[in-house]
Amino acid sequence: MLLLKLPLFLHPQIPQPQQIDGFLYKGLLLWLTPIAKELPFIYSIITFILLYAQAITLNKLANDQKLFAKPNYLTGMSYLLITSLFTEWQVLSAPLIISTIIIWVLSKMSNLYNTQNAKTDLFNIGLVIGIGTFFYFPSVAFLLLVLFGLALIRPFKLAEWVIALLGVITPYYFLLAYVFIADKWQGYTFPGFAITRPFFNQTNLAYIAIGLVLGASAFGLLFVNQNFRRQLIQSRKSWNLIFLYLLIAIFIPFINATHTFNYWVLCAVPFAVLIAATFFYTNKKWISLSLHWIMVGLVIALEYFFKK
Repeated sequence: MLLLKLPLFLHPQIPQPQQIDGFLYKGLLLWLTPIAKELPFIYSIITFILLYAQAITLNKLANDQKLFAKPNYLTGMSYLLITSLFTEWQVLSAPLIISTIIIWVLSKMSNLYNTQNAKTDLFNIGLVIGIGTFFYFPSVAFLLLVLFGLALIRPFKLAEWVIALLGVITPYYFLLAYVFIADKWQGYTFPGFAITRPFFNQTNLAYIAIGLVLGASAFGLLFVNQNFRRQLIQSRKSWNLIFLYLLIAIFIPFINATHTFNYWVLCAVPFAVLIAATFFYTNKKWISLSLHWIMVGLVIALEYFFKK
């Protein structure tokens, strides 16, 4: 896997903030700029740490929630593999930072099934999502993950829904209070979104990689559906959260004013879990080995020989 991430350091990329990115993300890049002059690899180092931390956390989630019959490392491996396929998914972008936040949210939501008093957790979940919108405002759509997730996991309690919403609102309360006290109304621009049709420009080989990821995920979805009723109730609810996560992640680029492939990295989390299911449930070992090495070959070809 280190070989797959080596291009991060061979061809370090300087992140370019987009119009839709939040002020915390732009502030982070501004803070890193003088450091990058002395240490050009700082962006690559942070991206590398984020990707590995996300892979480890996601793999732990899959094992803790018993998404598969046996503990394994397939989810983490799949995440590192598919994020290596596309250069845009290996940049310190706002959506990449949001992926770290939402994996944590997904983990907390999955544990709510066995939590007697979930109010504190729900407030923290809402708070983290609210702060996340300061990095990338369209990520506010993940509030749907909390609301619909609550409907899937727990009996309806109005107080829990209100507390989750209060958590989301709290960062904005303090932000607006600061803007008011500091009298910065004129210089403040409220983050927004735009309903658009996403598009992106990729090489033919990259489109093959996209097709491979989609195809492997589709087979994983089929395998999960076949084995769904054999799993524990908590595991089934966790799978439902992942399916909901996927729908929201696919929806977000449609409310994004900037069209780059970076913003599709949010789909990498559910795709990784589904591809892990393909590896896990495939009966013939040579099929999973072939899929793995084809994806590795595509990574090497895209990153070392056909890099845009």
